[in-house]
Amino acid sequence: MRPMSFSVVMRTDFKAVVSFLVISWLLSSLVSSASVDGLLRMGLKKFKPDPNNRVASRLESQGGGSLRSSIRPYHLNGRRGDAQQPDIVALKNYLDAQYYGEIGIGTPPQKFTVIFDTGSANLWVPSSKCYLSVACFFHSKYQSIRSSTYKRNGKPASIQYGTGAISGFFSNDNVQVGDLVVKDQEFIEATREPSLTFMVAKFDGIVGLGFQEISVGDAVPLWYNMMKQGLVKEPVFSFWLNSNPEEEEGGELVFGGVDPKHFKGKHIYVPVTKKGYWQFAMGDVLIGDKPTGYCAGGCAAIADSGTSLLAGPSTVIAMINHAIGASGVASQECKAVVAQYGQKIMDLLLAEASPKKICSQVGLCTFDGNRGVSMGIESVVESEGRSSGVMRDAMCSACEMAVVWMQSQLQQNQTQEHVLDYVNELCDRVPSPNGESAVDCEKLSSMPIVSFTIGDNVFDLSPNEYILKVGEGPQAQCISGFTGLDVPPPHGPLWILGDVFMRRYHTVFDFGNLRVGFAEAA
Repeated sequence: MRPMSFSVVMRTDFKAVVSFLVISWLLSSLVSSASVDGLLRMGLKKFKPDPNNRVASRLESQGGGSLRSSIRPYHLNGRRGDAQQPDIVALKNYLDAQYYGEIGIGTPPQKFTVIFDTGSANLWVPSSKCYLSVACFFHSKYQSIRSSTYKRNGKPASIQYGTGAISGFFSNDNVQVGDLVVKDQEFIEATREPSLTFMVAKFDGIVGLGFQEISVGDAVPLWYNMMKQGLVKEPVFSFWLNSNPEEEEGGELVFGGVDPKHFKGKHIYVPVTKKGYWQFAMGDVLIGDKPTGYCAGGCAAIADSGTSLLAGPSTVIAMINHAIGASGVASQECKAVVAQYGQKIMDLLLAEASPKKICSQVGLCTFDGNRGVSMGIESVVESEGRSSGVMRDAMCSACEMAVVWMQSQLQQNQTQEHVLDYVNELCDRVPSPNGESAVDCEKLSSMPIVSFTIGDNVFDLSPNEYILKVGEGPQAQCISGFTGLDVPPPHGPLWILGDVFMRRYHTVFDFGNLRVGFAEAA
C-alpha cells in the first residue's frame, strides 16, 4: 500500500459553478478519507546501503575508537533518569540508516529529511547559525528569522553519538508532521556537527521517538506533544519497513494506531521493562533451531528504528558468524585462554560447576555474586599497570565467552576434542571493532535460520533477511547484519533489534499500554 498523499492540486473554474461544487466535494471527500481511520501515515523513503558510507564509518571508528564492541555509560547533558544507565544513543552510527521521512519546522514550514528514531528522544536539525562545521553546508538549515511562530529558547544542548557529537541550542517552533501541526515544539538547532558521519549522511536531522527519560535537556519529545495536543487517535505508532529492494516505496510510519494492511496475523506483545528506550525482556537466541544458551536466563532487548543492524553480545555474534561463515578478528586473548585453560574449563563444566563462577575459579576473573569481573582493574595505577589491567580484562571476557561456547557444545553431546576445535574456530569469528563481518554472497542458501525468543514465541530471520548487500554487480559485497555489543549486568546482556528485524516484523510501539508488539510484515 502506498502512503496517502497529503497535497492536492486543484483547478477551479470560477465561471463554472458546477465545476467549483464538484471540486469542493472531491476535496471534502479527500480530507475525510485522510482522517476517517484517525491515522496519520508518514511515507518513508529508502536508500540502498552506500559503500562510501562504509568507508566513512571505518574512518570514524579508527579515528575515535569504536563504541560498538563495548558500551560505555555516557550520561548526557540534562539527561533524566539513572546516571549509570548505559547510553544507547552514544553507540549510534546513522551511516547505515536506510529509511527517512520528511517534516517541516516553522511557519511557513521549512522542510527537512529526518530519521524517525525510537532509540533516542530529541528532535534536532542543522541551524543557519552553524558556520564552522562543513557538514552543515551539505544539508538544509533551519532559519528562525523566516518563521513567524519561532520562539527563542537558547538553552545549550549536546548529544554524543558513536561516531561523533552534535551541539547547539534549544529553540521552539511549530513542527509539521504529514498534515498535522505540533505547536510550540522544543527542538535543538545544531550549530556544530564535526563528524564525517553527518557530512556524508543522506538525512538532515533526527526525530526521537523514545521516552522523555532519555531526552537531553528534558525536552518534551515530539510524540508526547502529538498526544498532548490531541493530534492522534490513540497513543500508538507503528513501523512498516518495505523489504522489497525493487519497490520505490520505503515503508510507512503510522501515528495513532496500526494499518491492518501492513501485517499478517496478530501481534505478539511484550511489556516495556524500563522506560527510556523501548526495552523489553527477550529469551534465548537460536542458530538453526539450536539454542545458544546465552540468553536462556533472560536478556534485555530494544526495538530501535534508528539502528540498521542487529546488535548483541559478542559471545553470540561470534557463534552466528561461525555458522554463516562470516569473517571476524582473530582474538589472541581468546586463543590464549583456550590453549591454557580450555581443558580445565571443560572439566569444571563436566563436573557441573556453576558456569558463572568458572572464570573466577581458574583465576581469570573475580566473582561479584552475579558474573565474572576482571581482576586487578581497581588496583591499576601506572601506565604499565593500565596495560596489564586491559589485558586481564580481555582475558576475563575471553574466558566468559569460552564458557558459553563450551557449554553449548557439551549440551549437544559433542566430544571434548570437537568442543576445543569449535571454540578455537570461534576465536577467529569474534566481531571486529567496527562491527563489520563479510560473508560469501554465493553461500546464502546454505546459511542457517537465526531466531529470537520474544514473549515465548520464536521469531525467525532467514539469510536473505539478515545479510545486507552493499553495491551492485561484481563489486557487490555481502555483510552480516549482526554486530557485537557488550553490555554488562545489571543492564545487560542487551540486544538492539534494528531495521534488519523490523523489516521482517511489523512493529507497534504502544505508549498507552507500555508495550511493544511484533507481527509478520505484509
